[in-house]
Amino acid sequence: MEESNNWKTRVLIIGGVVGLISGLGAAYLLIRRSEEAQRQPQLTTSDGVKIGMGMAGIFKLISDLASPK
Repeated sequence: MEESNNWKTRVLIIGGVVGLISGLGAAYLLIRRSEEAQRQPQLTTSDGVKIGMGMAGIFKLISDLASPK
């Protein structure tokens, strides 16, 4: 029983670290772009929808990895 929880904990930790690093990387790129344009970032509703759809696609790809083939 403890062994089955061990892999779950590892998956959660690895997922959290990967998410943290990707989120920080995305924020860094947004900051760099804004500094180059010398203005604050302005995210529109359509930008939010694009980001959401991209994330949904990534989540689908990841969930497909766990599906039996």
